[in-house]
Amino acid sequence: MERIEQINYIKAPATLVYKALTTEEGLGQVWTKKLKVKPEIGFINEFDFNEGYLTKMKIIELHANDKVVWECIASDEEWVGTGISFDLSEKNNTTTVVLRHYNWKDMTDYYRWCSYNWAMFLYRLKMYCENEKTLP
Repeated sequence: MERIEQINYIKAPATLVYKALTTEEGLGQVWTKKLKVKPEIGFINEFDFNEGYLTKMKIIELHANDKVVWECIASDEEWVGTGISFDLSEKNNTTTVVLRHYNWKDMTDYYRWCSYNWAMFLYRLKMYCENEKTLP
């Protein structure tokens, strides 16, 4: 099994980063505006990327300001059955975010493309969390 792993450092408290990863407001700013999200274990988040299908992520774990884990139950066939986790740790008002997208069956071109896009996701998360006060 393959896995993507990315890290970023966000100059914002873990409470703000966690909120961005678990709410429609936050994920709407960093991933897609077409979504249904609820911070509740067992809830199935839905994300629409205008690809003709919904990406559905079941919430497996939520540990406030510390960890978020999703299981992909519908999406591109390479994503179905994979898991995505966000581990957060805060020190001196900087939050370290470790993103893992695991249980990939193979390392394909789509896998490589998704690795790039997860890095972009973390960059947008950083920009949103560090500049949230200036956003309308």
